[in-house]
Amino acid sequence: MAGQVQAGADAIRMHADDHVATALRDLKAGETISFTFAGERFQVAMSEDVAFGHKVAIVDIPEGTHVKKYGETIGRATTDIAVGRHVHVHNIEGIRGRGDQAGKGASA
Repeated sequence: MAGQVQAGADAIRMHADDHVATALRDLKAGETISFTFAGERFQVAMSEDVAFGHKVAIVDIPEGTHVKKYGETIGRATTDIAVGRHVHVHNIEGIRGRGDQAGKGASA
């Protein structure tokens, strides 16, 4: 669990295993955002715009990785996703109920 959200935080990360944070405001390409997790402050250089409520990659996510948010898998990366990129349906796909995806890409 993330603990308290620091006043002025730009994004929130909820779990130590998360690959993404959720934008707490509209984030703009070229800016550096910050957030805290477990008492440690992190910064991410944005490489593209991310709208309020959407996900931003906080680590490099290789293609095929099961992307985690809230400590749970939310999909599989369909391409390499660099830190600071928007994470959404254009670069991840749902895998729940996908028998055709069984046994594929269980990398963290």
